[in-house]
Amino acid sequence: MSNTAIVIPARYDSTRFPGKPLCMLDGKTMIERVYERCKESGLDTYVLTDNMQIGGIFGWDVCWIDQTKRYENGTERCAGAIDGELLSKYDTFINVQGDMPDVTVEMIEKTEWHLKHYPVTTLWTDLNPSERHIKENVKVITAGDKALWFGRGFSYGEHHLGIYGYRRNALEMYTGLPTTREERNEGLEQLRWLKAGWDIGILHTEFNGIEINTPQDAEKWNDSR
Repeated sequence: MSNTAIVIPARYDSTRFPGKPLCMLDGKTMIERVYERCKESGLDTYVLTDNMQIGGIFGWDVCWIDQTKRYENGTERCAGAIDGELLSKYDTFINVQGDMPDVTVEMIEKTEWHLKHYPVTTLWTDLNPSERHIKENVKVITAGDKALWFGRGFSYGEHHLGIYGYRRNALEMYTGLPTTREERNEGLEQLRWLKAGWDIGILHTEFNGIEINTPQDAEKWNDSR
């Protein structure tokens, strides 16, 4: 797949973890670690943020900053950025969420490849039985290589990971889709597509890392190093 860019939404004022992109992981900010992991893929990589301090880490050539508009989620932020000069030349996008310091090149490559078959796609990994009741672990119900539903409250399904692939047209249409009760209740942006009748592709991947949702996750990550 040609003309693909990685975009990393990095909202500073996280509800559960204010300042999360700048939390320190083994002496380096989390957003830097995510960016460096993404660059290992060889794809052009950009940071999308609402914070000048984050922007100052990377510079204007790879950072898109919008402090004027409130975006409800990372996908909306990606949709807001793609028509700007920085991202206008790309046809497909990989959204690596800014709390994925352990993202791998294999995960990125699988997501990009699956965009041949679906306009939106993502990944799942095996869910540790001891973590099935943790709300921060988003679960997904799958059928083959298609996602049927995502949720936090149920204790079955697979572990959904914070990475998405989008074709440009799907991302351009996203903000015009209605925000649903299910999306608001679950706090899951991908439900907007499902409720509007879109198919979301999904593939399995091995993942032994830690997603940073809370300060406790950051402590766990540092303790594991």
